[in-house]
Formats: sequence, structure tokens, C-alpha cells
Amino acid sequence: MSFIKKYTVNASHIDVQGIVDGLYYPFYMEWCRHDYIREILGFDFEEEAEKGVHMVLSSYEISFLRSLKKDDSFDVTCELFADAARAPRLHFKQEIIMNNKVMTRAIFTGTCVPAKGGRPYLPESLHSFIEKAPELGGK
Repeated sequence: MSFIKKYTVNASHIDVQGIVDGLYYPFYMEWCRHDYIREILGFDFEEEAEKGVHMVLSSYEISFLRSLKKDDSFDVTCELFADAARAPRLHFKQEIIMNNKVMTRAIFTGTCVPAKGGRPYLPESLHSFIEKAPELGGK
């Protein structure tokens, strides 16, 4: 089941062509993903950073299918997937949808690392979510 947040394009995100500049699409997805991580997974970035745990992105792949324009209202979805190789990674499939059409889709991959350095890992508090999540198949 997808987590969904509604947004409206800000005029300052429009480029000279009258469409949303490509760099803002990942930001809309980040805002939704961070809300999902906090509200659903219970991982608060600020609290965890104070404990020495940093959740970071390791990669993302994005496809731009249609352009958003000034004042467009749209939904951003977020869904968690487990790593098929059982590596300590979280995968988030996300879409920007407007009028039942996918505008942009992406997969963001992240992990946690100790603030003082060390190997990637997933905190115990995330394990139950990963165990219930479907595995990420083909991208």
C-alpha cells in the first residue's frame, strides 16, 4: 500500500520553458519520503542523528514522463521495498501522479551509517518493516 501526499507546484520551481525544473522532482519525492519514514517507519532524522545514526541515500534512478506546470496539484507516492540480496538497504518506489497519470517515477535506495564512520546497517527498529515489505525485483 502506498503512502500518498498532495502538493502544488510553486511558481519559483518553474523554468524558462514554463515547466517545473527537473531538479525539483526529486525534492517533491524527498519531502514525501521523509514524511513516510517519520510517520510510518517511526524514524526521526533529527533524533537518530543525535544518537549517531545517519540515514543516507546511496542511489536513485528517476524517469521523467510528463512535465508539471505552475499551480498544478499532484500526489507523490512512497512505498517501501526490501533488498532482494538481503543487503542493509531500503528501497523506496515513488511516483508523482496528476489526473491519474504518472508524471515521474523513481526508485531511491538508502541505508544507515554510524555518524562516526563504519559499515552500512539498518537499525533494529526498521527490521519489522523490512520483513513485511515486498522484495525489490527489477527496477
